[in-house]
Amino acid sequence: MKKKILILAGGYSKEKDISIKTAKAVYSQIKNDYKCKILDPKNGFIKEIRKFKPNVIFNALHGRYGEDGYIQLILENEKINYTHSGVEASSICINKLISKKIFKNNKILSPNYFVFKENSYQNRKKIYKKINKYFKFPVVIKPINEGSSVGVFICNKFNFLKNLKKLNTEKEILIEKYIPGREIQVAIMGNKKLGTIELVPRRKFYDYKAKYDKKAKTKHILPVKLPKNKIKEVENIALKAHKITGCKGVTRSDFRFNNNKFYLLEINTQPGMTELSLVPEIAKYKGISFYNLIKWIINDASINR
Repeated sequence: MKKKILILAGGYSKEKDISIKTAKAVYSQIKNDYKCKILDPKNGFIKEIRKFKPNVIFNALHGRYGEDGYIQLILENEKINYTHSGVEASSICINKLISKKIFKNNKILSPNYFVFKENSYQNRKKIYKKINKYFKFPVVIKPINEGSSVGVFICNKFNFLKNLKKLNTEKEILIEKYIPGREIQVAIMGNKKLGTIELVPRRKFYDYKAKYDKKAKTKHILPVKLPKNKIKEVENIALKAHKITGCKGVTRSDFRFNNNKFYLLEINTQPGMTELSLVPEIAKYKGISFYNLIKWIINDASINR
């Protein structure tokens, strides 16, 4: 009798469209081996889970409510095997403030930052004064807990306030020193280093459109043109970050390489599995097919992550 795999996709986050693409790609790979179903976890979805009685839940959700420990807690309460990282690691890694503190406490370089609260400053001079005190322009502003570069802006002193207003629904915003340089991404599979890829976006940086729109024509470089010792260094940092945050399954860490130093920006605990996604591309380069990658993720699933 075939095992039942329930793929959770969609959800409430700003990344739901990408989540659905991931789910469809996963489904296409495993539909002949398992009894599969894609479920959008909206109202009453626990009843649907209990009715289907899956052996494994493949968590293809991205962003809030799917990648932040919320759905993971529900699945653990239901005592169902599920993929990717657990409650604690998910909540740590999606929160850029908490994860950055952990990086810095463990001697992992990450851009300097401070947190902006909407009601903390009354006028432009105070905001600019604090930025100039900490690291000067340009700066990066981003929500504390979104993924896929949602709401991320590189700002100069002229467009800073305009971009800040675009995030006016956020209670807290991370204001970060802008690190120029090369975009390096590292995939971890279990507790092993899977590989590294470099991205050369035609856009200003590897933003949401650069990640998911073919028209953006982001260049993917494999193998990365760095000395072997530097590849080993960045992969060791990614593995260390994966372990100290308690991650499970597959993760992808995003770095900037500048002045011969790697700056860790964030860890993605549920990297995308679309045709433009990086982890499948790295895996393929390392001789692991998309099918085998998905099978590995499913076999790695457990209740307590």
